Amino acid sequence: MLEKFKNFKVPKKKVPKYKQERYVVGLDIGTEYVKALIAKITNNTAEIIGVGRAHQELGDMQAGAIADIAAVVANCDKALSQAEQQAGLSARAVVIGIAGELVKGTTTTVRYRRNDPNRELTLEEISRIVGKVQERAEEKAKKNLAWEMGGKKVDIKLVNSALVSIEIDGYKITNPVGFQGRDVVVELYTAFAPLVHIGALERTAQELDLDLLAVAAEPFAVARSVIGDNTGSSMSAILMDVGGGTTDIAVINDGGVQGTKMFGIGGRAYTRAIERDLGIEFDKAEDLKTSKEKQDQQDEINQALKKTLSVWSHGVELALSEFDQLDHLPARVLLCGGGSSLKIIPDRLKNTKWYKELPFTKQPTIQHIQPSQVVGIEDKTGVVNDHTYITALGLVRVGIDTLGQGNDSEGSIRSKIDRMLKV
Repeated sequence: MLEKFKNFKVPKKKVPKYKQERYVVGLDIGTEYVKALIAKITNNTAEIIGVGRAHQELGDMQAGAIADIAAVVANCDKALSQAEQQAGLSARAVVIGIAGELVKGTTTTVRYRRNDPNRELTLEEISRIVGKVQERAEEKAKKNLAWEMGGKKVDIKLVNSALVSIEIDGYKITNPVGFQGRDVVVELYTAFAPLVHIGALERTAQELDLDLLAVAAEPFAVARSVIGDNTGSSMSAILMDVGGGTTDIAVINDGGVQGTKMFGIGGRAYTRAIERDLGIEFDKAEDLKTSKEKQDQQDEINQALKKTLSVWSHGVELALSEFDQLDHLPARVLLCGGGSSLKIIPDRLKNTKWYKELPFTKQPTIQHIQPSQVVGIEDKTGVVNDHTYITALGLVRVGIDTLGQGNDSEGSIRSKIDRMLKV
């Protein structure tokens, strides 16, 4: 029954089994850069042994989604070639990230009343409840997308699913198997994406002769990078991945992904503002945006950046206001992505009262995620050294999960269901 809920896959290619089991490629197809990481998997940990990066042109991506498949394939091939040369091998199993405003990730709650409260819960019964949650989440995602597309029907596919929490008769349970009770409440995070976007990723993998192990919503991958395989994690944080074309937000509460939001303002929007206001070419505007030297038109540059920053900040506030199922938001904001390297972004979050209208109990702390904070992944290349690689590391983490290599010694219901769902 759970077959239709597994991560999207393309047909298997003739790939040596040992390669699939031992090596994974994390392919972060960003608006500005493609990043490829080759990882050697050992049990529930990974070592990065190859890194590659290639620049994307303006027309290659649109709002985080592939716009020119042939161009993106060529860029991915460059990044993969660099990573393979450094690793000294070719890995074929790949996890690719998916982003964009039409990727919908939410936590859905289903309350299930059992006919016989004295009967012990089984894994099969929990799985049936999970199926109901996913069906309800899919209906909600379709309605939201239809509304955003002006009533146009959009075909979607489940890309990620993860258990958030289970309660029995009001008590939160880590492993409900064997418990008795009448009322079961299951919270499940699900991410859906339009089939047209997934189809572009499938074609990209095929052109690169890669075995598409999984597609992962990028904010979900970032969340997995910092949670790891600790099913008892109590971590709470807001994760902001500021890329070239989009800003992706994930909220983690008590170790569970409460939801993900994306909006189409990233680093390129700031460049476009300079380009427009100063009447110059995009490449020149990009140089001015990232330059640390004082420019003749510095006041105009600053004004252009501030206008975009204000719009971006409102986008963050709007996205976070939609997490209304939480009594309060975590007072810890973790940044990643190349766009967050622009100093005015963390400065805005640190030094203004942007959070006042949101349900924070105190002023949130702001910091960049460092590769050393990613759970269970070690870089052997010396190249993965800052926050711009966190999404790619998260995709490797999803690869570890999907291969089922994680430590399941505790036999927790969360890990068992996650493994069945291939999250």
